[in-house]
Amino acid sequence: MPLTRVFLRRGKPAAYRQAILDGLYEAMRETYNVPENDYFMVVTEHDGVDFRGSPNYLGVARSDDLVIVQLTVSNTRSFAQKKALYRRVVEKLAANPGLRPEDVFINLVETLPENWSMGHGVAQYAKDQAA
Repeated sequence: MPLTRVFLRRGKPAAYRQAILDGLYEAMRETYNVPENDYFMVVTEHDGVDFRGSPNYLGVARSDDLVIVQLTVSNTRSFAQKKALYRRVVEKLAANPGLRPEDVFINLVETLPENWSMGHGVAQYAKDQAA
């Protein structure tokens, strides 16, 4: 159950933002064993003065079209799955809405499965619901 947060500069059209969310969801489905209809996603737009990313950290030439993606996920995936996810996200977002691979910054935040409640005050992924 990824919780997806997307941060970008203000001013992109709705179709652009929707393409980012669609591409992220498709990439997670294809590489990360995310079930159908398992999407909880937020886009946050920022004025330029409130949105900064290094234009060259680690030799990556980023532009003002930088998109920061933060995925909060259960810590149940392998390193190989993570690498496949990163690659597929970049492929998807390069295809639509046309992001440069250098402008896709991804951060995974891993948490224990019992740290999620999808409603009703129940920890649906916890192994022992009685505790």
